[in-house]
Amino acid sequence: MTANTNDLMNRINRSYSKLSKGQKMLANYISDNYDKAVFLTASKLGSIVGVSESTVVRFSMVLGYKGYPEFQKALEEMVRNKLNSIQRMEVTSERINQSGVLETVLKSDEELIKKTRENVDDKIFEHAVDMILNARKIYVIGIHSCAPLAQFLYFYLNLIFSDVVLVHTNNTSEVFEQMLRIDENDVIIGISFPRYSMMTVKALEFANRRRAGIITLTDSIYSPVNLYSSCNLIANSGMASIVDSLVAPLSLINALILALCMNKKDDVAESMKLLENIWDEYNVFEKDDIEPVSDKVILPIGGKEE
Repeated sequence: MTANTNDLMNRINRSYSKLSKGQKMLANYISDNYDKAVFLTASKLGSIVGVSESTVVRFSMVLGYKGYPEFQKALEEMVRNKLNSIQRMEVTSERINQSGVLETVLKSDEELIKKTRENVDDKIFEHAVDMILNARKIYVIGIHSCAPLAQFLYFYLNLIFSDVVLVHTNNTSEVFEQMLRIDENDVIIGISFPRYSMMTVKALEFANRRRAGIITLTDSIYSPVNLYSSCNLIANSGMASIVDSLVAPLSLINALILALCMNKKDDVAESMKLLENIWDEYNVFEKDDIEPVSDKVILPIGGKEE
């Protein structure tokens, strides 16, 4: 585990000698069953261990957390990259009622964007913009749930720059084949959120060996993709069942695209003018001058118009 995911266990180890008998029982259970404890409310955790709910809350505070919710977030972070899809579904069913799904998810996404804005480093963001502007060739890679983010970023980068590659990932060999000529004049943008893709890590390792500039978009400074990155963009993501919330990363990508557009106004305008002409010539989009729909109601034979 990384230093980040070890933080909870480090707190438990440092505080163990000072814990009460009940709190030590909790510490032992969590150490051995953290993958199960992440699913539990304070009441259920206390019931399983054989202590009161208030003991669980006090245990959280002894470890330095404000309360059980903050402790549970630390526990979730600890096991997050190790949970399979079935376990993620169990987390959701424990925490969210069917009737509260919409409100819970939207509020959670709002909080993720807020936290991202509070934590993102403006200087690092500007550095990422400069790296992309000065690159000869731009590579973008994102796998599994991150693939749509990579595709979205690639679509707009391709409107701004003349040489952009979206790295496809059907197999490991294909990744390296597409990156065969990457070098110090190029930059690669790696997007990875839990569960982290080792193929993305390997791609960035290869790019690092070729001395390419590396930008990562991930959820933590301890993310494995940051091992080879010189520019780390951090966006908060959340675990919501089988679906990871990638709203904040997408918002950060939007900001990145806009910043690049503002630096390449003339090129973007020229590209969009060319595209508009092509779209018009080949009728890519529907026109606004479609014949209006008649108000007359057509009824089946034998029916009466009202």
